[in-house]
Amino acid sequence: MTLEAIRYRDGSLQILNQLLLPHQTEFEEIRSVQDGWDAIKAMKVRGAPAIAIVGCLSLAVELRARPLQEVAELVWFVHSSLSHLSSARPTAVNMSRAACELVEFTQRESQERSAEELRESVIGWIEAMLERDIGDNKKIGNFGAQHILSGVPHGQISVLTHCNTGSLATSGYGTALGVVRSLHAMGRLERVFCTETRPYNQGARLTAYEMVTEGIPATLITDSTAALAMREKGISAVVVGADRVVANGDTANKVGTYQLAIAAKHHGIPFYVAAPSTSCDLNLESGNDIVIEERPATELTHINGAAIAASGVDVWNPAFDVTPHQLITGGIITELGVFLPSELQAALTGRLTAL
Repeated sequence: MTLEAIRYRDGSLQILNQLLLPHQTEFEEIRSVQDGWDAIKAMKVRGAPAIAIVGCLSLAVELRARPLQEVAELVWFVHSSLSHLSSARPTAVNMSRAACELVEFTQRESQERSAEELRESVIGWIEAMLERDIGDNKKIGNFGAQHILSGVPHGQISVLTHCNTGSLATSGYGTALGVVRSLHAMGRLERVFCTETRPYNQGARLTAYEMVTEGIPATLITDSTAALAMREKGISAVVVGADRVVANGDTANKVGTYQLAIAAKHHGIPFYVAAPSTSCDLNLESGNDIVIEERPATELTHINGAAIAASGVDVWNPAFDVTPHQLITGGIITELGVFLPSELQAALTGRLTAL
């Protein structure tokens, strides 16, 4: 069974505070939209799918608790709350995409429903995100595992991943770690190598925690060991997640992903991006259009409050980098299948047209 990072029961939301892992397991109550914004901004919850789910669930919780408003007031509250939540971490597209879809849904529903009916309809739309995300993640895991194994028909394989893309970054199962879980369930995974993922150490604190908890064979390496591991450790594929995939296939992910793609290309190792369609933003043509969040300097200069760098040094701390589509040689794994970057836009547009 995978770890539970989001606990939601009709009107009650708790999140696992990921800042305290792996040493403490502590759930925090989210009672309002502002609580949700604060948790996302502080990275108590992180991972593009989880950001959208927790953000929207914080709205559902506050809607349930607020005195009933007129329809127009409800529409305004939903719109303003979602706009605020989208500002917490702008690089990940899932929150802003969910916001746009929910605003459109709310406006349509408001034309023919009472205030009480509208509130229940909006809450129901949000609650459905949890189950839908888990279903999409399992499809991603299976599609990705099968695609990787098609190139390695026999024997055990090892994969390398970056940052955290598992149950702690989604509503359950995971994207890139969903692929790892599927390989493990098939009996074909020898080992997953996970980078520490400086400066926030999501790989060391979170991915390693998930793998140890679930008994999946894993080896933690420093970020600077990745190219050497590709050369020495028989790695069959690199699989990472994504915070935003744009129309040409360029992908924003945790900083350090770009250099992994370059190293994989040099070593002839297929490089995969695993992401639900909700992380795909066809409104942007290339990675040059992605706004990259920059984080506080102290994340780089301090560990647990203790300084590790010379006082006064300049710091550049982007949270993400962009991997050009030419380096995504394995493909982009979605709940719809695995596509080359050049195929992605047509595949997603076809899906939207069918819907």
